[in-house]
Amino acid sequence: MLSCRAVVQDADRLLAGELTWQRRLALKIHLLMCHHCRRYMRQLRVLIRAVPLMHGRANDEEVSEIMAHICSSENSEH
Repeated sequence: MLSCRAVVQDADRLLAGELTWQRRLALKIHLLMCHHCRRYMRQLRVLIRAVPLMHGRANDEEVSEIMAHICSSENSEH
């Protein structure tokens, strides 16, 4: 049987339909037995549906701020 950690690691790929049928079956069997992981999957589905509604399209200023932050982070790592 899969561990809860394995379910968390594969949850996004399960929802995206990117797993083999064997792995998908193993995850679904685990979900039948584990109410904690079922709750986690429900919460992940809700979050995935909600994310597009949380923020509209970024404006040019927001994009510039994010890019500047990424560039400064990259420079501080070297």
